[in-house]
Amino acid sequence: MDTKQTLGEQAYDKALKYELDYGCCPQCVLATVQETIGMVDDQTIKASHALSGGGALLGEGTCGALTGGLMALSAKYGRDRDKLERGRFINNFKKAKELSERFKQEFGGLTCKELQKQFTGRTYDMWNAEEYKAFSDARGPKCANATATVTKWVVEML
Repeated sequence: MDTKQTLGEQAYDKALKYELDYGCCPQCVLATVQETIGMVDDQTIKASHALSGGGALLGEGTCGALTGGLMALSAKYGRDRDKLERGRFINNFKKAKELSERFKQEFGGLTCKELQKQFTGRTYDMWNAEEYKAFSDARGPKCANATATVTKWVVEML
């Protein structure tokens, strides 16, 4: 096993534990990437908080684990603020596309609600306390596995 694979496995274990213990999938991905290989600062981890649950816990947007992964890739390959006028930096989009396609293939969707349905057979209103608890109980470790899997892939891609 090469170094990236070893780091990827270590990142998987750490991200899985973080998601199971603390929740907030994008933060778990980014914190693990930071601790495993660097590149992600504390402000980026903080900024990802509202992206959990498909954004604002609404379920409509991209799965927070995938969003965290995309943010981690962009921390390395994305366009810097002082280079806005220098083009699209297409390499970052290629890596983001690769991660997104792999995620969709593995988990059957890109949005939080698509994953809720894949993992539990239905969707939930995460702003309703009873529904949130029902989702938390029904999903088991599946969201944590998605979070850990994305983290592993991203560490191997960086």
